[in-house]
Amino acid sequence: MRKTEDTEDSYFVSKSQRKRDMDALQDLGKKLTEYAPARLKKVPMSENLREALVEMARLTANGARARQLQYIGRLMRSEEVEPIRAALDVIEGKSHAEVARMHRLEKLRERLLEDETMLTEIGNEFPSLDLGRLRQLRRNAIKERAESKPPKAYREIFQILREMDEGKHGASGDDQDEDLEVAGE
Repeated sequence: MRKTEDTEDSYFVSKSQRKRDMDALQDLGKKLTEYAPARLKKVPMSENLREALVEMARLTANGARARQLQYIGRLMRSEEVEPIRAALDVIEGKSHAEVARMHRLEKLRERLLEDETMLTEIGNEFPSLDLGRLRQLRRNAIKERAESKPPKAYREIFQILREMDEGKHGASGDDQDEDLEVAGE
């Protein structure tokens, strides 16, 4: 008779479950191949996986792509998967935090267009920001709206606000965004 150990650390995973887990990792690897290598720069992964993804983008033959996809799946087994999934959610805009951050920035842009005093508040919050440029973009955006022109300046204001926000908070907007929002109301 075989004696089995019943410890809290031992956990049995069936062969079928391991296969499902491997397939899920390979599917995640396949999803990574759908993005341009430049877009994946912020995704935390090993250098080997990054190189394999770049190589996958270069391949054209179906057989070579299938082999490379298998290799990527094998590399995925040694990766931290949750940070990769979270980064992909941010890239795809699925992250609730990222959606909320974008909404905050859109509200800030709208308040800026409605009230010029928001320039002072934004300047106090972000002293390195070129307020003259932002003021000019605000005027241009208001003029574009009035003349029903394409919203070039309107979009550029959002880009500046987003870059400013990323510079202050990294890739995620935190409670300090809400402080700026409350200050403007």
